[in-house]
Amino acid sequence: MRSEMSALHSNKTWVLVPAPTDANIVGCKWVYRIKHNPDGSVSRYKARLVAKGFHQTEGIDYTETFSPVVKPTTIRLVLSVAFTRGWTIRQVNVNNAFLHGDLSETVYMSQPPGFVDSSYPHHVCLLQEALYGLKQAPRAWFSKLSPALITDGFTQCLSDTSLFVYSRDSVVCYVLVYVDDIIITGSSLAYVTGLIERLHSKFALKDLGVLSYFLGIQATFYEDSLHLSQQHYLCDLLQHTGLAECRPLSTPVSSGR
Repeated sequence: MRSEMSALHSNKTWVLVPAPTDANIVGCKWVYRIKHNPDGSVSRYKARLVAKGFHQTEGIDYTETFSPVVKPTTIRLVLSVAFTRGWTIRQVNVNNAFLHGDLSETVYMSQPPGFVDSSYPHHVCLLQEALYGLKQAPRAWFSKLSPALITDGFTQCLSDTSLFVYSRDSVVCYVLVYVDDIIITGSSLAYVTGLIERLHSKFALKDLGVLSYFLGIQATFYEDSLHLSQQHYLCDLLQHTGLAECRPLSTPVSSGR
C-alpha cells in the first residue's frame, strides 16, 4: 500500500482541496491481489487504490469511456507471422498504466482509507491524472500511449486499432496493446530493444523478456513450433469453482441430449 501511495504521489495524481458543497465526491477503496508466475509460484503481493467508478455521473465526471483492446485473432496472427520469420517476441508491462492518462473532466475523490492527511482530514482529492476504477481511465491511458507510438513512426491498424505497425526501409515491427500488457515483435532485434528503451523513457515499463504468459495464455517455444495453452488459466478456474478434484469425462455432456 505504501508503494502504491508513493507511485501516486510521485505521479502527482491529485492535490488536496476543500470539499466543494455542490460537487460529486467519488469514493475509493484498496484492492489486493497475488500475482503468480506461469508455473503457479507467487510473483508478488500487490495493493492498488481504485476509485469507485460507480459513483461517477455521466456527463459530469466522465463522457467517453471506450478503450480498444487487441483481438485474440490478431494476437494469434501476429505471433504466427513472427515465429515463422524467426523474430524475437518480447513482452512488457506498464507500471501503473492508468496513472499516465490525462483527465479532461473535473473529478473529486475522497482521501484513501488509511492514508488520510491528518493536517487536512476533511479535504478531498482533486484528481490531476487518471486513476484505476474511473470509467474514463482506460481511454485516457490509450490516448496517451497511441500518440507516443505514432510519433515513433507507427501506423494504427484500421481493422484492429490496438495493433500498431512500423514499416520503414527493411525494418518491420508490430506492437500489440491490451491495456497495460504489450507484445512487441519485429524483424530487427536492435529496433525492438530501442523501442522498449524509448517507451521506458516516457512510461515506467517492466521488461518481461521473451513472451511466456499473456492474458491467461501460456506460450511455449519449441524448435519448430510455438504452442499456446490456457492450462494454467483453466486450472485456476477449476480451483476457484471447486471442481479441481472432479472426475474427468471424455464427453462432458450426455450424448443422448
